[in-house]
Amino acid sequence: MKKVNWILVIVILIGFVIGRFIGTYFDGTFLNYGQAFGLSSPVVLDMGFIVFTFGLSIHITIASVIGVVISLIAYRLLR
Repeated sequence: MKKVNWILVIVILIGFVIGRFIGTYFDGTFLNYGQAFGLSSPVVLDMGFIVFTFGLSIHITIASVIGVVISLIAYRLLR
């Protein structure tokens, strides 16, 4: 069984958050160019006694890619 490097996964998620901050700071520039994909409306599963709502939407921009690259470079330097 393959072991997952959870620190690397967390660093990548932090990179997406950093990229989102970069994108909101430079609003209206080319950094906010990107693509969104996922479910446009949530899927609801009603079993009578419990209701599950599933939904996922991902928006990848140039700023988020820059944030991931910055976080991966920091990971390599600190590791």
